[in-house]
Amino acid sequence: MAHRLDDVSAPARLAGPDEGISQEELALAARNHGIPLEALRYDVTPPGLHYVLTHYDIPYADEGSWELVIGGRVRRPLRLGIDALRKYPAVTSRVTLECAGNGRALLTPRPVSQPWLVEAVGTAEWTGVPLRVLLAEAGIEPGAVDVVFTGADHGVERGIEQDYRRALPLDVALGDAPEVLVAYAMNGGPLPPQHGHPVRLVVPGWYGMAHVKWLRDITVADAPFTGFQQAVAYRLRQDADDEGEPVTRIAPRALLVPPGFPDFMSRTRVVRPGPVALEGRAWSGRAPVTGVEVSTDGGGSWRPAELGPGDGHPWAWRSWRLAWTATPGQHVLGARATDAEGHTQPLDQPWNRGGFANNLVQRVPVLCLDPGDDG
Repeated sequence: MAHRLDDVSAPARLAGPDEGISQEELALAARNHGIPLEALRYDVTPPGLHYVLTHYDIPYADEGSWELVIGGRVRRPLRLGIDALRKYPAVTSRVTLECAGNGRALLTPRPVSQPWLVEAVGTAEWTGVPLRVLLAEAGIEPGAVDVVFTGADHGVERGIEQDYRRALPLDVALGDAPEVLVAYAMNGGPLPPQHGHPVRLVVPGWYGMAHVKWLRDITVADAPFTGFQQAVAYRLRQDADDEGEPVTRIAPRALLVPPGFPDFMSRTRVVRPGPVALEGRAWSGRAPVTGVEVSTDGGGSWRPAELGPGDGHPWAWRSWRLAWTATPGQHVLGARATDAEGHTQPLDQPWNRGGFANNLVQRVPVLCLDPGDDG
């Protein structure tokens, strides 16, 4: 009997109307994790609280023997070890990363994949060498159009065996707004294994699929890259036969730090009557966030929140805050962000087959206790 990769690698599909989360999805959720929403209080997310999405295995990397190869349509191919990368002038950027599938599990019908709610986000300070500096040293030859990045993680997806690969258009790779980094440090320390040790790509403003981890090869190409993760996986489609639009920059989103204290199973929040400080973070990869509105009645009405300072970090989230007087009863809280280009979050989420770029307004159920109720 012949055995094929298709025997272990299923095609993309949608969950049935009454289908719950599968064992395979639970296994993905156990390997990957989101940020605990109370950790939104940190300006910079500690590495262990930052969201993680790993397509295949986390490669074991020996920093001493690791090499980054830069080739393709260049005049001077480069082979750089970690020590060589550290000799370049270092740049540190505070950047918010969000998984392109954040919110997927809230869609109906649900795309069967990593079952994210809203926690697939984090903000870190990444240190490394600007990609444009390395490409300038290598010397781009005429006719180049894409820069292809290959990670060391290897697996099979939808029947296709592959290294994880993504590409950026040449103008993005060479740009300085944002400035793409070849990063070797996170929050002042070496990259942890789950975050791409020893080298990863950081593409400010773009969803997480572009930030290739365990980076080992950069190839300048004279034709558009059509690999699986570029032309098949990360596309906005309505049905399986659509060519779709590529997933690129992060849509605006605001999240609340859940107020009060939680029920263990339902995570419903409990507060007592009186003043409650609502706070959270907001970000957009398309333009700076210019406003956040907060609803305490399930979207029936909205109040403007006070935005925290940008602090010179255009690609990182901003804090926001609003004073709320809680009254006894059930409440549904939400926040929505608007950026400088006028993009804002929808109350009814447009659907796509992959569950990508889902920035539907978060809903946080809250029970305000009756006066004198001490549980």
